[in-house]
Amino acid sequence: MSNTDTAVKNTLNTGRRRWNATDLGLIAVFAALVAGAALVPGLAVNGFGVPITFQTLAVMLTGLVLGPGRGFAAVGLYVLLGLAGLPIFSQGRSGLGILAGPSAGYIIAFPIAAGIVGWLATVVIRRTTKARALWLFLSATVTSVVFVHSLGVAGIVLNTKATLEQAFLSDVVFYPGDVIKNILAAVIAVALHRAFPDILVRRVRRSITQPAKA
Repeated sequence: MSNTDTAVKNTLNTGRRRWNATDLGLIAVFAALVAGAALVPGLAVNGFGVPITFQTLAVMLTGLVLGPGRGFAAVGLYVLLGLAGLPIFSQGRSGLGILAGPSAGYIIAFPIAAGIVGWLATVVIRRTTKARALWLFLSATVTSVVFVHSLGVAGIVLNTKATLEQAFLSDVVFYPGDVIKNILAAVIAVALHRAFPDILVRRVRRSITQPAKA
């Protein structure tokens, strides 16, 4: 085997490597971050008892920093631990019973949103060099509206006697806060990307330079 073939093989193996101890540690740390954000006392302004918390900030930040796979895994771990009985959902709730409440749609949406916004973050890193915080903010906002809010409204409709209009109007109160939280998530993510490029930025760049299989 030539030196060139060896180099290509090593590059492909690097691009396909499994999660290592650092990856697993990051997943655990960000799962704890989402749990901590959920336990900060929220403001119950929603008519169905769904509080405003820092959870969406933590979920979006997790995806923007870790990317799609690890972001989904971190938030998914948080959800699984909460459903298993750890009191780490908002207001200290836990257990499968949460899936019968008005917050069910939001909780189900969180891992999905982390994965989607993580994928969008990789697209932003590949294709932009300027105004990256703006693009990450737009990615988080679109993900929040399309997935978190849509599934949240669906959960309210399914688990309460609310009409679609009532559920939508109760969800609208979250939008101003989400805009602020998405701005913070984007700014923090860009700062972390610069300080710790190995977490995501260099991974994305390696995937760009990875040679295609013959």
